[in-house]
Amino acid sequence: MTPDLMAAGARALAEHKAKAGSAIAGEAVYFGQGVALYVDGITVSFDGFRALNGLTLTVNVGELRCIIGPNGAGKTTMMDCITGKTRPDSGSVFFGSNIDLLRLTEPQIAQAGIGRKFQKPTVYEQLSVFENLELALKADRGVRAALFHRLSGQQLDRIGEVLTLIHLKADAQRTAGLLSHGQKQWLEIGMLLMQDPKLLLLDEPVAGMTDEETERTAELFLSLEGRHSLVVVEHDMKFVDALTQGRKTVTVLHEGSVLAEGLLSEVQANEKVVEVYLGR
Repeated sequence: MTPDLMAAGARALAEHKAKAGSAIAGEAVYFGQGVALYVDGITVSFDGFRALNGLTLTVNVGELRCIIGPNGAGKTTMMDCITGKTRPDSGSVFFGSNIDLLRLTEPQIAQAGIGRKFQKPTVYEQLSVFENLELALKADRGVRAALFHRLSGQQLDRIGEVLTLIHLKADAQRTAGLLSHGQKQWLEIGMLLMQDPKLLLLDEPVAGMTDEETERTAELFLSLEGRHSLVVVEHDMKFVDALTQGRKTVTVLHEGSVLAEGLLSEVQANEKVVEVYLGR
């Protein structure tokens, strides 16, 4: 690694550790009754505008849930409440049956096992794909230790597994800044996976992707189903169809609450959904 890359890596890891915070104290997450996420009656208002209006939602362990709805429906605000970025005016949000997310900070929520992917990919573009994944390892290390330590066989295997999963094994030594938009999205997902999250929140993950990249992303998410719980916010109905395969629940949000829920074919046939969203 060159001196410039070493310095860049030190800065990157410092930023990463600042975001991650320290591990939360207390018991591990307990997924009683198979529920990974329980959002109950949350309401959020901004300057008189009600972004969420008594929103209630349940996501099961290992479930892949797609959430759709028009702009302004409250999808992003919902994710902000789950990850601690926004505190609701009322309601509750539980991770499993014993972790009250409203009592935790953003770093503590990440440490508890919730990973979030924003629309715009955020990777360390000056570092290689491999180095990005290495920096995202869950192990707690100082900056110098992270840059000069020798990876264990288990850690190398894990990085290799994730590289294969995100379709970037052949690009492991490539500088991340040279990747396509879709590949950067995959790399950021890979960085989240290095943290071994139990729940992944994915906000419009295929926006700006080619058709081939979109298909590969659907394959990736389907391969994660069961090992992780996934909440995917998306507008691309073709992508939603590929993920749900006619048998998974789709949730439609409108004006801050659940408008409809069911199979994709069912919500597409719902007159209210067609009126406020699909018919536009």
